[in-house]
Amino acid sequence: MSILIIAEAGVNHNGSLELAKKLALAAKEAGADIVKYQTAVPELVVSKFAEKADYQKQQTGAEESQLEMVKKIHFGFEEHRQLKEYCDSIGITYLSSPFDIPSIEFLETMNPPFYKIPSGEITNLPYLEKIAQLKKSVVLSTGMSEKEEIQEAIAVLKHGGCPKVTVLHCNTEYPTPYEDANLTAMADLRQLTGCEVGFSDHTLGIACDIAAAALGATVIEKHFTLDKTMEGPDHKASLEPHELKEMVDSIRIVEKALGDGKKQVSASEGKNKPIARKSIVAAMPIKKGEIFTAENLTTKRPGDGISPMKWYDVLGCCAKRDFAEDEKIEL
Repeated sequence: MSILIIAEAGVNHNGSLELAKKLALAAKEAGADIVKYQTAVPELVVSKFAEKADYQKQQTGAEESQLEMVKKIHFGFEEHRQLKEYCDSIGITYLSSPFDIPSIEFLETMNPPFYKIPSGEITNLPYLEKIAQLKKSVVLSTGMSEKEEIQEAIAVLKHGGCPKVTVLHCNTEYPTPYEDANLTAMADLRQLTGCEVGFSDHTLGIACDIAAAALGATVIEKHFTLDKTMEGPDHKASLEPHELKEMVDSIRIVEKALGDGKKQVSASEGKNKPIARKSIVAAMPIKKGEIFTAENLTTKRPGDGISPMKWYDVLGCCAKRDFAEDEKIEL
């Protein structure tokens, strides 16, 4: 099964439908499977007293509230419907993370292939129950979460009717310091939950995504933008289109390279065995009747004669004919 690659456009459209469509096309051209956005009714998600995160203040200033910022960069439902139609027309799967129950209900009218639950909603019980009732598969990000919180969220989803949960390891800092990426925690999550595990990445560059693929991620999600220098909270920690394509191409290479996990001679290397391995040969001219010794034998390429692993079986035997130097020994 191929790794599912989600190109996270998020709110990097800055509230522009035209820019959101350009992001969808860029994701398609980069080879991503899905382009993902965010759907919310801002007043239902953020209180008027909520402050911005530090990274949001750094990117957009500290003057406005989080709610004011969110209002500027989120679409209404109609824009999302138009965006879904555009994605369908160019052949890339549209997906959006809902942040409130009305947004869940709206997205359900467009029959998403699954629901992507962002890290911040993992302790939102009414939200989890609503998604579970829809009986669709879920991809669950686990940034900022303790093990018990992850287990509890999965229990709520499965008890409510969710048929499958894929858990994404995630660190919710933009950008995530490499020392906090903790990629090997994917194995811990896999053992803890019994679920397929992936990676939602907020580090800079693509190295961690390639490593996650090698570590068995089944889903990889990565923020991208058309231009990192644009104004907005997430652009700086996102990939540009050429980087997204490099990430997708690299992950596809890793998929091929992982193989089936069984150590065996491959089709491509089999023909090289006799070229690279050695046979027992005469180290000097040997006359018929002479005894093979460590002095008159050696090992050299090619490896289509008697294997050097039979060395001690050959020593002490009698030459049945003359052998020239370098000639393969026969018994």
